Amino acid sequence: METMPAVQIHGVDDVRVDQVNVPEPGGGDVLVKVARGGICGSDLGYIAQGGFMPPGVPMPLGHELSGTVERVGRDVKKLAVGQRVTVNPMANGHAIGNGGTEGGFAPLLLVKDVASHPGAIHLLPDSVGFEEGALIEPLAVAMHGINQSGIQAGDTALIMGAGPIGLCALVGMRYRGIDKVVVVDRSAHRLALARELGAQATCRVGDDELAATLKRLHGESEVMGSPVPATDVYLEATGAGPALLQAIELARINATVVVLGVHHAPIELHPLTLLIKELRLVGSMAYPGEYPEVIQMLESGAVDVAPLVSHSFPLEEFLDALDTARDQERAGKVMIEC
Repeated sequence: METMPAVQIHGVDDVRVDQVNVPEPGGGDVLVKVARGGICGSDLGYIAQGGFMPPGVPMPLGHELSGTVERVGRDVKKLAVGQRVTVNPMANGHAIGNGGTEGGFAPLLLVKDVASHPGAIHLLPDSVGFEEGALIEPLAVAMHGINQSGIQAGDTALIMGAGPIGLCALVGMRYRGIDKVVVVDRSAHRLALARELGAQATCRVGDDELAATLKRLHGESEVMGSPVPATDVYLEATGAGPALLQAIELARINATVVVLGVHHAPIELHPLTLLIKELRLVGSMAYPGEYPEVIQMLESGAVDVAPLVSHSFPLEEFLDALDTARDQERAGKVMIEC
């Protein structure tokens, strides 16, 4: 049987480019020839924890991708061979690259049950390239966080974390007409990217000037006699407990704090803080309906997402790409050419 390379996790910090059988689509399935795939922060987390498949079963990796329709099952009516597409990995419940049986870091990806779940695959407009197409998934993650926040044009925001998701949130906010967005991170390189993408200002983690900067740019409010920034929305995209606690501490009365980062450890939070500040603390997971909105945003030409991508590697150099993606001082979004 014909084989192909595919990235799979075999255990804790054990990721390999294996040879696997080329998938065969069924009647309701679509086979996508993958062009580009992005390395996600959750991929790094999956590798660190050894994946979460049954013992002895490797976990396929890769869920941010774009490509071309290679084959179409007989029951799939609205797609044709040769069409340029992006894949919503969570749309049909198969969790592509997220614990499912298929992964996008491979030349060919089987997308199952497209006939009954047409939202699993979206067409790319002619003006949207494959690299932009592979950014649609993280942009959708960020856009859902923006939607969860309820932020409106004219509001103010602090994005905590200038990794790919935080930077995608900055792109989405600027597209929505939100101009007063401060970004905080520990990486000077990533903060430079934030400024390039239109951040109002940036601050380093640990900088004592963060509260003063927010007050200067967003105005000042008061909580029980103590001055706090008047910032409307805090979007936490780090997954670090201290960052989330800092957002809650800085927040004014009736502010919104969105948990967008993936947290692996609990934090200690006094409910009295939520009570006194009447905070809106909301989570944001995946993208229930944001794919069409993000595609429209890219098609409009109103945003430039090219600065998000810092490196590109061929599939056979995936391990080198992984090392680069782990280096926050020099990496933005790392792309794989499949």
